[in-house]
Amino acid sequence: MLLASALLLSLASGCGQGQGAAFEAAMPYPRESVELVAPAGVRSGSDLTLRNVAQCLRDTGLVDVPLPVTNRPGDGGGLALDYLNEQAGADNVLAVFSPPVCLIHLNGSTSLSYQENTTPIAKLITDYGCFAVAANSPYQNLNQVMEALREDPASVRVGGTSSAGSMDHVQFLKVAQAAGIESLDQISYAGFEGGRVLAQLLGGHVDIVSAGIGDVVGLVESGDVRVLGITAEQRVGSGIVAEMPTCVEQGIDATFYNWRGIFGPKDMPEEARKFWEETLEKLVQTQEWADTCEKYGWDMDYLGRQEFEAFLASVNEEYAVLLEQVGLLEAK
Repeated sequence: MLLASALLLSLASGCGQGQGAAFEAAMPYPRESVELVAPAGVRSGSDLTLRNVAQCLRDTGLVDVPLPVTNRPGDGGGLALDYLNEQAGADNVLAVFSPPVCLIHLNGSTSLSYQENTTPIAKLITDYGCFAVAANSPYQNLNQVMEALREDPASVRVGGTSSAGSMDHVQFLKVAQAAGIESLDQISYAGFEGGRVLAQLLGGHVDIVSAGIGDVVGLVESGDVRVLGITAEQRVGSGIVAEMPTCVEQGIDATFYNWRGIFGPKDMPEEARKFWEETLEKLVQTQEWADTCEKYGWDMDYLGRQEFEAFLASVNEEYAVLLEQVGLLEAK
């Protein structure tokens, strides 16, 4: 009798579990919190992008599950790419990436690539690089920095938020090249990926920072930092961001576009990929998102999956040419 009762309880329990699984599967996606991964430290451009995406998604009611942001700085974005690769097939993790996701593969920093190890979902914005100095710096404009480099390429200590051979380094080299600096390999560059580069600048350990506009805008507002140039073709944003001069208007004919897009893991379920593409397309049409982009000087630049993949293939080729020009392309 006891054995029969135990068997009936077991069968009932099994049915309950099966019904529970079926009920969960029938629930609309997303069914649980979705982790958002930033490949840089808190208050970095990628971190700001993800936190504002999460805030706008909640404020507009487009998503009602938790969207916690995890910062995984290191290896020029390689640690975040490693982590995303480990989540292959998952539907509850997304990452934001920008040019480094291409650059770190091209320069040999990682064997992983966006083509083989991620699911591109959508391009959201175009941001721009900037070159900033401490308020007490003797450099008043970008041409003075380039003149110092022309006289001695090692005389200016450059710091960035990405590793050597990645975005902040490459954008500075591109501008220096356009300014006529020949010994690019002699320029002193150090990457501080944990969000410490501005402390290094204010402490006098580097002379100029190559970063994104969003990385420095807070210290520009406080008066601790001055921006000498941005990599947009023309001035962007509003308020204090609109006051930042471009490299082009100072006679240095160089631009660099820091796009940012959302990626899922390799083999992300089609249900999840489609949901996020459609939801992000709705997000970029909201006033909340428009206001956010205006605040940080971001260009609204949405591309859905197919267009984004074509864009990635194109810029990946461009980066390969640029890295070859500055001697940073990995030999194949």
